[in-house]
Amino acid sequence: MSYYKTNKRINYGRNLYKSAKPLLNIFMYFGLAVGFLFISVYLILGRNETSPENGNIANIEENVQNSNEGEIVSKEQGETKKEFNLVISDVKVYLTKEGRVVNLPLEEYIKGVISSEMPVTFEIEALKAQAIAARTYTVAHTKALGGACANAKGADLCDTVHCQVYMNKEARLKAWGVNGEKNWAKIEEAVNETKGMVLTYNNELAKGAYYFSTSGGKTENVEEVFVSALPYLRSVDSPGEDVSPSYKSSVTIPISKFTSTINNQYKDAGVSASKVKSQVKIMSRTEGGSVKEIKLGNITIPGKTFRVLFNLKSANFQMEFLDKDIVIRCVGSGHGVGMSQWGANVMAKAGKAYKDILCHYYSGVNIETINK
Repeated sequence: MSYYKTNKRINYGRNLYKSAKPLLNIFMYFGLAVGFLFISVYLILGRNETSPENGNIANIEENVQNSNEGEIVSKEQGETKKEFNLVISDVKVYLTKEGRVVNLPLEEYIKGVISSEMPVTFEIEALKAQAIAARTYTVAHTKALGGACANAKGADLCDTVHCQVYMNKEARLKAWGVNGEKNWAKIEEAVNETKGMVLTYNNELAKGAYYFSTSGGKTENVEEVFVSALPYLRSVDSPGEDVSPSYKSSVTIPISKFTSTINNQYKDAGVSASKVKSQVKIMSRTEGGSVKEIKLGNITIPGKTFRVLFNLKSANFQMEFLDKDIVIRCVGSGHGVGMSQWGANVMAKAGKAYKDILCHYYSGVNIETINK
C-alpha cells in the first residue's frame, strides 16, 4: 500500500515535468535572448563616454566627461574638476553722447574697445593681450555676472574711461582717416584670433582684469589701489617703459592754490602757505613705488586720493617746493594695477607672445574660452 502510493507520486511528478517542459524551454531561450541583447547594446554603445567630436578632453581612456554636470573626472586620481563654461554673447552699452543703450555682439564691442584703448601702432601680440584683458573685464561687468556700471542707465557698461572707452567702426574709421581700413584690419586680426578668450584663476573668471597705460617700472598690488587683495594682481617688474610719452609728467601749482585746495577739501588739515614745506610730507610708499600715505598738515590721506585731488597722472610722484610754487613730478600713468599697456608692447617687441604677456602681468592665470 505504501509502495503503491509512493510510486504513484513519482509517476505524477514525471507526468507534470513532461507537461511543463515546453513552457520551461520557452522561458530558458527567452532569457538567453534577452541576455545576449543586453550585452550587444553594452558593447556597441559603450559606457556613456563622450565622443571627441563633442569637445571631450584629449585622452578618453584617462578621463570621462559628464556633460550634464560640466565636470571632468580623473580615473587615476578620483578627483572632480568643474569644466569652465560661460556664455555671454552680447553686451549692452550706454552711449554717453547719444544718451541711448545699444545691444552689441561681444566680439564687435571688443573691437571698438581695443581700437580706442590701445594705440593701433602697437605690436599685434600686445593688441591680442589687450583684447583678452578687455574681454575679461567686459564679461565680469555684465549684469549676468552681477556687474553693471552705475553710469550706464541700465546697461552693462558705459562707453567712457569710467568703464572702457568704446567707439564703433564707422566713427573709428573716420577718426583714423586714410589709414582707417588698414588699421581696422589689424584690430580685427587681434580680436578674431583671440575670439572668446578670457582670463581665469582657479577655474573661475578673473574678474579683476585691470589694465592701465604706463608703469614707473613696477605694477601695484591691487589692495594698494582698490579694495580687496587678489592673488593674480601682484606687483611685478615692468622695465623699458621710459619709451612711453606718458612715462614722465609734471604739474606746477601755486602754493596759495595748493593750500586752499587742501583746506577746502579737508577742514581739519590746517595747511598754511608759510609752513607748507614742513607740513606736507610723504609718509610711505607701496611696493610698486606709488605714494601710499601723505601727511597734509593735521591729516594723513592715501596717495591715490591725493592723486585725484590734484589730477595727477599717477600716484608715483615726488614733490619740489619752490618760493611760490610746488612742482609735482610723476612717473607712469594710470592706477598701476594689472597689465601695463606700454609694458605689454615692450614685451611684444622683444618677441613675447600674448600668453607670455598676460601671464606676466596676471600671476597664475589661465586662458579659457567662453561661448563654446
